[in-house]
Amino acid sequence: MAADSMEIDDALYSRQRYVLGDTAMQKMAQSHVFLSGVGGLGVEIAKNIILAGVKALTVHDTKQCTKWDLGINFFIHEDDITSQRNRAEATLHRIAELNPYVHVAASTVPLDETTDLSFLKQYQCVIVTEVSLLLQKKINDFCHTQQPPIKFISADVYGICSRLFCDFGDEFEVLDTTGEEPKEIFISNITQSNPGIVTCLENHPHRLETGQFLTFREVNGMTCLNGSTHQITVVSPYSFSIGDTSDMEPYLHGGIAVQVKTPKMFYFERLEKQITNPLCLIVDFSKPEAPLQIHVAMLALNHFEENFGRRPNIGCLQDAEEMLKIAMSVSETLESKPQVNGDIVKWLSRTAQGFLAPLAAAVGGVASQEVLKAVTGKFSPLQQWLYIDMLDIVTPLEKMGSEEFLPRGDMYDALRACIGDSLCQKLHDLNVFLVGCGAIGCEMLKNFALLGVGTGQDKGLVTITDPDLIEKSNLNRQFLFRPHHIQKPKSYTAAEATLNINPYLKIDSYINKVCPATENTYSDEFYTKQDVIVTALDNVEARRYIDSRCVANLRPLIDSGTMGTKGHTEVIVPHLTESYNSHRDPPEEEIPFCTLKSFPAAIEHTIQWARDKFESSFSHKPSLFNKFWQTYSSAEEVLQRIKSGESLEGCFHVIKTLSRRPRSWTQCVELARVKFEKYFSHKALQLLHSFPLDTRLKDGSLFWQSPKRPPFPVKFEFNDPLHYSFIVSAAKLFATVYCVPFTEQDLSEETILKIISAVKVPEFRPSNKVVQTDETARKPDHIPVSSEDERNAIFQLEKSILSNEALENDLQMKPISFEKDDDSNGHIDFITAASNLRANMYNIKPADRFKTKRIAGKIIPAIATATAAVSGLVALELIKVVGGYQADAYKNCFLNLAIPIMVFTETAEVRRTEIRNGISFTIWDRWTIYGKEDFTLLDFINAVREKYGIEPTMVVQGVKMLYVPVMPGHNKRLKLTMQKLVKPSADKKYVDLTVSFAPETDGEEDLPGPPVRYYFVQEDN
Repeated sequence: MAADSMEIDDALYSRQRYVLGDTAMQKMAQSHVFLSGVGGLGVEIAKNIILAGVKALTVHDTKQCTKWDLGINFFIHEDDITSQRNRAEATLHRIAELNPYVHVAASTVPLDETTDLSFLKQYQCVIVTEVSLLLQKKINDFCHTQQPPIKFISADVYGICSRLFCDFGDEFEVLDTTGEEPKEIFISNITQSNPGIVTCLENHPHRLETGQFLTFREVNGMTCLNGSTHQITVVSPYSFSIGDTSDMEPYLHGGIAVQVKTPKMFYFERLEKQITNPLCLIVDFSKPEAPLQIHVAMLALNHFEENFGRRPNIGCLQDAEEMLKIAMSVSETLESKPQVNGDIVKWLSRTAQGFLAPLAAAVGGVASQEVLKAVTGKFSPLQQWLYIDMLDIVTPLEKMGSEEFLPRGDMYDALRACIGDSLCQKLHDLNVFLVGCGAIGCEMLKNFALLGVGTGQDKGLVTITDPDLIEKSNLNRQFLFRPHHIQKPKSYTAAEATLNINPYLKIDSYINKVCPATENTYSDEFYTKQDVIVTALDNVEARRYIDSRCVANLRPLIDSGTMGTKGHTEVIVPHLTESYNSHRDPPEEEIPFCTLKSFPAAIEHTIQWARDKFESSFSHKPSLFNKFWQTYSSAEEVLQRIKSGESLEGCFHVIKTLSRRPRSWTQCVELARVKFEKYFSHKALQLLHSFPLDTRLKDGSLFWQSPKRPPFPVKFEFNDPLHYSFIVSAAKLFATVYCVPFTEQDLSEETILKIISAVKVPEFRPSNKVVQTDETARKPDHIPVSSEDERNAIFQLEKSILSNEALENDLQMKPISFEKDDDSNGHIDFITAASNLRANMYNIKPADRFKTKRIAGKIIPAIATATAAVSGLVALELIKVVGGYQADAYKNCFLNLAIPIMVFTETAEVRRTEIRNGISFTIWDRWTIYGKEDFTLLDFINAVREKYGIEPTMVVQGVKMLYVPVMPGHNKRLKLTMQKLVKPSADKKYVDLTVSFAPETDGEEDLPGPPVRYYFVQEDN
């Protein structure tokens, strides 16, 4: 049943909420959508928009399920064919169970040129697939003339080409074109001039665009700017102009400029008009003419179908010639009269009866996002055509006879018509390793199943691994999982679900991480058995590691990832392309220690501070406490050791924790109240004691000026919900770590008020502690303990022992692991309250619980549309890798469905590094030396010189330096055997070493070399 309530189920939708926002989510949950055609493309679109959470979807289809559908529609099964079910009815319950909040209905009534379209008035958006061009025009005209217009989308996949068209009416208003957070810019200067030039703080580029609007706050001096809005013109990456400021007061210091999101109007033309003068999104700037050429070819195909009542026959030259003639005449009807590309027309004609499921996944992802834009007004809509093709694959297919493409009566006929039987067989025989079974992983497995990857009779296997368990928030985009799978392993569940799509798939599933610790499982031998590795990961470190393993074992790798509506794909092919590690993104900027501790300027700083407080108080300190008492068996033993002058690491902090340990709920609440005073009052008073408001720097400028904000103490108010929330959440967490039980009654306002009213809050006493102001300084590892502290520790421990408060139970705590997705545990409640109290203290705009959860939990926003599009593009590249294509066929892609952009680029050609004398290598080269039992290091060096013509001057194994001539004693190593130097385990046949060579000129750095694989004994082969 669909819920009419506007409450958003955060446990399900949290990752998507961060992409769309609540307003768009609520609009979506009120929208009714109609989708005609439940083939391979229709089912992709249906899946994505049901996962997203529209209110209701009607799926319409008049066709019966056939064997052909098994290879293109992942929700049609063998029994649907034997029962001769209608496609919409067959898939209805399977798509409906993707999201219980969405009403899904099926319609099987005829939809043709004679149909009365008034039934469409109940829908906000209509999508048509597998519909004739004439009928598309009729439906589009009907939708366009309604008030308000019904948003119209048509999408088709024919063979190796796809088409998407959008018409959202004459005018379509978008409130947020990008979905990006409004930028906040710290100001360092504003000139009194016409125009006034605003300069940002150094090293902080504004990243604005001319024409955007900004509002100002906290400007000192030129105060009339505060609260005003200005359109800007970019002057440089660090400055922009805002109009006449010459009559304003002089600027003194401070100020923040905040980007203002302004609505934008988009204008659309009907399909009839756009056909003759199409506005196309260019996706490959090396072929800007391609969209128009495909546009003409696909129109010719539509006319062919209208003329002959069928699509061109597979490999029929006569049909191809006929379609070329039609294309010529179609081109004449277009305003720009584009040149017809005969090759595109020929290949479209040849493959038009076929269907590439991954192409449908790619265009289906984009089309689904357009549906969400249509019903929410969030993000910039597509204007108005998108063409994605797979024309890169045709060159080797030219040589194949037409029989390669003809149907064989199995589920792969649609695929075979596009790529030929030989390539189909290679896919069936493929060994592929998929790392990660999350959102992209689920989509990839669906693509593998439809392509028949790993289904060969004698060869072929899909190996998958993922250490994670399924959580409710996964169900919003990891479409192979259902509510009854929650808390089950992702990999096992995904494997089982994939077999429902294609029961002939051979699949091995594991629950290991792929990392150095699992190299016994994922050994060199394992990698060399794989034909290709596909990563579906969410972190850079794991990608770098797997990339290094693929390079070491000469395996192709296809990587991809998404963040919200953005996505990327990268193809890495041995000897042809660079690898993932060949380029490094700049590291994420860390917040300086002093900013976090004393000088926050943005809500991100206070959230990180609160997150660190959580980690320190409830995880790190309790863990150290337990570790200490596991090392020392009793308090008496520790007391004796300290008295005898021993220095026990960490004992001062442990004894302090023990002596202050709360032993009742009342003491947990008292501790929370004391912490409130320390964090949000005393801290401010201490800073203002160290740096009074009128403090000036050596150059005479104020210490407290932007971005430094002076703190002001927060006075505790029981009736303030934020103050109360901090006390309750902190007290609950203290009770948990100190193993103190509490009841519902304990949590009542009455009980808390009674406890708090009796608390004696310590008065503030200023200290002379030095406050760190250097932004480059790092957090100190150890704070030294004074002799007075040590004496105090002895006294406190003696007191605890005498009071019987150092017994076995007292020497244990329960560390808490941060968990962002369990709302009952109070973790995010504590962090939100602590962060916002600190924000109030520094006059920073607070953040709601939702935003705090995203930042504190480092949540990556995610949506099914981008995931589906990216995995479709990966599967298209997989076909090329399996076919052994040349370098220019491979394409990397970057996309952002919000704007929307999709950019295909050729892969980066592998760089060749020159050593000298014409000797060179690439990252894919590996030199090989075979030794024997008594082979010495000198023998190894000589063997490299004899085989490769250059003598190594340095030999390194991982981080261990085996031979560096300048190191003391290393020359003696030349006589040692390689066995003794490397110390291999009994089963290790070889070791990978790094060598470098003497520079041509003294004083220069050594020249790098490729890895050298040294075999301890000669291999039999």
